[in-house]
Amino acid sequence: MEEKKTLILGASTNPARYSYLAAERLNQYGHPIELVGRSQGEVFGEPIKPDLQGIDEVDTVTLYINPKIQEQYYDKVLELKPKRIIFNPGTENPTFENLAKENGIKAIEACTLVMLGSGQY
Repeated sequence: MEEKKTLILGASTNPARYSYLAAERLNQYGHPIELVGRSQGEVFGEPIKPDLQGIDEVDTVTLYINPKIQEQYYDKVLELKPKRIIFNPGTENPTFENLAKENGIKAIEACTLVMLGSGQY
């Protein structure tokens, strides 16, 4: 399986959060992760950063933040030129999805956990 460096936007140190579960599953499947969120700390040896500074060469961005919070990340995520952005349940955002498509980035409304579990990642 090809490694796909993944940025988790909305990362958390709380094991009950879906973003934490995604980090765990991505780690298990051998995909390198970058974490950005409001939480401080680290998850599976990776620090949670407060912003996207110093992050590059990302294959996938998976979102765990609501559409209103996403607005502050539009430009920075698009500058990363990921191959795709996954809009997990509750993060659907037609504006951001259209911006992604206009920039040649695949926008997918799906669940990262389901994609990993079913071999669609």
